[in-house]
Amino acid sequence: MSKKLWISLAAGAFVLLGAGSGFAAWHFMGKQPATAEAAPVDTREYRYVSLDKVIVMLRAREGGPLSNYMAVDLVFKTPLKEETLAKQQLPKLRSVAVAALSELTLERASMLSIAELTDFLQKAYGESFSRESREAPFAEVMVGRLVIE
Repeated sequence: MSKKLWISLAAGAFVLLGAGSGFAAWHFMGKQPATAEAAPVDTREYRYVSLDKVIVMLRAREGGPLSNYMAVDLVFKTPLKEETLAKQQLPKLRSVAVAALSELTLERASMLSIAELTDFLQKAYGESFSRESREAPFAEVMVGRLVIE
């Protein structure tokens, strides 16, 4: 066989080998996972309903005086359609906040960050409304002001 024929066969084999390995890689890798899908954008309009001056006495350690208190101003992020319902339920919202916050001791309350306190209150509201098999009239509770003395 001539030298040109050997070179042509070798080049063809390399091309077929490259094409085969490329096809195998594409086939076995399958579909690439789609990039992270964007979270659906909430287009609802919100209002903010405030609940001022929620004041509770903090529990003391064994034998300690009950002279410490916590004052919190809460803000509820409420969908526009449920704003009036949230305003009507402010006494219930105050009651749930007082019940939850009065379980805290001075040490625990002073160690909580605002985010942890917000999560604590969100959980308390969630439990309260789930016991009544109702949906909360707000999307999120936020802490507007916090004083511990």
